[in-house]
Parts: sequence; structure tokens; C-alpha cells
Amino acid sequence: MHHRRDFLKWTTSLAGAATIAPWELGRLCADERIISGKLSIAPFRYDVTPPLGHSLCGGWIEPVIGYDDELEALGYVLLGAGAPIVICSVDWCSILNSAHLQWREALAEGAGTTVDRVAVHTVHQHNAPFACLDANEIVSKFPELPQIVDPDFFAQCLERGRDAVAEAIRNPIPVTHVAADQARVHRVAANRRMLGPDGIVTSMRGSSSRSPEHHRLPEGLIDPWLKTIAFFNGDQKVVSSHYYACHPMSYYGDGRVSADFCGLARRERQSAEPDCLHLYFNGCGGNIGAGKYNDGSPPMREALKSRILKGIVASEEALVPQPIERVAWRTQEILPIPLAQYDEESLTAQISDANRSGVDRSRPAFTLAWLRRHASGTPIDLSSLEINEIAMLHLPAECFIEYQLRAQEMRSDRFVACAAYGDGGPWYIPTQEAYPQGGYEVSVAWCDPDIDRVLTDGIQRLLW
Repeated sequence: MHHRRDFLKWTTSLAGAATIAPWELGRLCADERIISGKLSIAPFRYDVTPPLGHSLCGGWIEPVIGYDDELEALGYVLLGAGAPIVICSVDWCSILNSAHLQWREALAEGAGTTVDRVAVHTVHQHNAPFACLDANEIVSKFPELPQIVDPDFFAQCLERGRDAVAEAIRNPIPVTHVAADQARVHRVAANRRMLGPDGIVTSMRGSSSRSPEHHRLPEGLIDPWLKTIAFFNGDQKVVSSHYYACHPMSYYGDGRVSADFCGLARRERQSAEPDCLHLYFNGCGGNIGAGKYNDGSPPMREALKSRILKGIVASEEALVPQPIERVAWRTQEILPIPLAQYDEESLTAQISDANRSGVDRSRPAFTLAWLRRHASGTPIDLSSLEINEIAMLHLPAECFIEYQLRAQEMRSDRFVACAAYGDGGPWYIPTQEAYPQGGYEVSVAWCDPDIDRVLTDGIQRLLW
């Protein structure tokens, strides 16, 4: 559960946010169990496809006019290692702040556990909902601005999740073994940030590009490996989770809902193995996209899907199940401070300015939601699930790839898989050195550059 008393040192008025003391890590909780043959798993899935007319990507692109494919929330409940542990992946763009907390609370209620033992992540497709109830309440005062998310539809998704989890735990499947492996993905990911000779960002390659220069330049810093962690009942694979770091959009903005190439690859693998639930988690892909290899044309969605699917299949070919001997669940609270340049008065003025574009009015609402959250002292929960020497790390927002690579370097003796795009409240989480480089990602990062230190320290404590 959240322990706000641990964060009193951080709580402050919005007017004084810029003078807040340096960060300290909040409460670290650890629960480690030696397993003696009583572990089980309860897979679940439910529909989260938005209705016609619903906003997509926060209301900044065409709303829903049709459907290429449906959106799902999928996950599992791990039983027998203390209170139930819930892991969930959602085919949405982002879930932020109080919306993220409410989603976790709903799944916790369904599983009969506490919210600190629930991790929820989005895959980050853009032709999908972007859910921030706090920002939506701010823009609702201006009828000319589109809704960010329909609260009634959001509440329906919570109810579906609660019911799906409660139903799943009635018939859990014994779990005896775990396995992990990885495979290289070719011609998908590339670093989005193009630096000039002076070290400043000169161009963003993005999720798609038709620039010959963007296609010619090297991939840059990425993690080329797709990692898979699978649970077994004897020799029967029952849940398989796949991790890869890259913005998952081939094209978007046409109003047609889609799980896009990563979601489609997962779904095709699911069709080939109907008795095993397949999950997909986006790693630390905040500065990673497919723009080097993707021109944004419809045929490229199929091509990118095939490349991800090939990586999924290859990562599973040599899985060697090992008996589960130990399960550890750890959580770490952090409360990153906002950038000093943001204050409630100026953000409210931007949102109220009818001469600004819709995007330029609604985006500051997300910044304001973060400032208010910080002032309330509500932390972000990081978490990790460790099975034997395999670690699944759960991180917030749009983390840069460097955080994933650091985590793997910290514990090179373990198999470390990172899921980012958890609580999206901070938006982008660049590294400290990225801030003076500029670029789009830095312009929509709500936290002070010292978030690099506090997040890295939090990761290190989770992986001890």
C-alpha cells in the first residue's frame, strides 16, 4: 500500500515546488518465499476496445471511426508466494496518475490482494486510449476541448478487469517450472534522437519516416534483444511474457483502433499456442522507434509484425524449464520532483487560452496533473518479480533505453527483463545528460533531471 507518511518530507505547496529538497528514496518492501510445490497461476484477459467516437491518444488525433482489431488487457495472478501477485499488460497508449492507481486497485480487489502487489503496463499503441482522469477533469471545464478519456468507459474497463481476475483465480493452474531466453530482433528498433556535432538533437527519427537520411544513419543505442520469460506446469507452457523496447506504432491517426504490430505479433503467437497465454511488454523505449526501417505505409505494419513475431518464436525455441525454488516480490516508492519551470498559474493560463491549438491547451493539463500529484505526496511504485535468477522489473512512463541497459548491467548474473510504461504520470523519463541535448522527449518530460539518479537508485535497490 502507499505510505504517504514516508513522503511528508516531499509534500509542499505548488508555489514552493521549485525549492524542494533533493530526492530521497521512499519505502522499500521485500517479500521473498522459498517455494515447496504449491505455486499456481491464473491467466486472465478482457476487452478494453473503446467505443465509436472515443478519443484516441488523448484527443490529439482522429477519434474512433472504426476498428482494424480489438484491444485487450491480459495478465496473470501468481498464487502461493504470499499474497497474490498480479501482472497486467494493456493495449492502450498510457494510463496515468489516479487512473493507474484505480486500475491496480480494481485488479487487486479481484485477486484479493493489496495494490502494492499489482503491476500494470501499457504497450503504448497510439490508435488507443490515453487515460488520465486528473487531466481529463482539468480540460472538462472547457467544453470546446475533447475528452481525454470517457470516465464511464474507463469505469467499465475497471469492472471488467475486477471480474476477469476474480473469475481466473477460481481455477488456477499449478506452476512448477520457469524458463527464460532471448533472441535478436532485426530491422525494427533504432534510436529516435539524431545528435549533431555539437551534441544537440537536430532531428527525431520517430516511429516512421520517409527521410532517406533517417534510413541511412545507424541504429544508434538500442537493446536488440527480445526477452521471453515463461511459466510451466510440468512440460506444459501456460504463460509466456515477451519484452522488447520500441515504440510500437507502424502508422496511426486515422481513427482506426489497432493493437499495431507488436500487439498483432503477440496475437498471432497466441493463435498458434491457444493453451498458453502470451503477453507483450514494451521495455524502456522512450527514445526508441521504428523510423529507420518504417516509412509509415500500411504494408509495413505486416512487415514489422513479422519481424517481432520471428523474435518471439526464436526466443522460445530453446527455453529450458527449471524447477521454481524461490519467488521474491519487491517494491520501491519514488516521488520525482517537477521541473522548476512549471507552475500552476502559467499552466492554467495556457489551458484557458482559446487562441492556442487544442493540443497546446490539453497537454499542459497533463503537466498540471503531475504538479498536483507531487504536491499531494502520492509516490510512484516501482516493483520487481524475481523467480530463481530471473528478474522482471516494472518501471514507469516512457523511460529511455539507458535505464534498461543499466538494469541489465547491474545484475549481469541474472536474466533481467524490463517492462516500462507503467504509471505514465511523469511522461518521458530521459537520462540526465539528455536534458541539455534538447529534442521532443525532453520538451514533454515533467520531472527534474535528477530523476536519473533517483530512478537508477530505485532500480538498484529492487535488484539487490
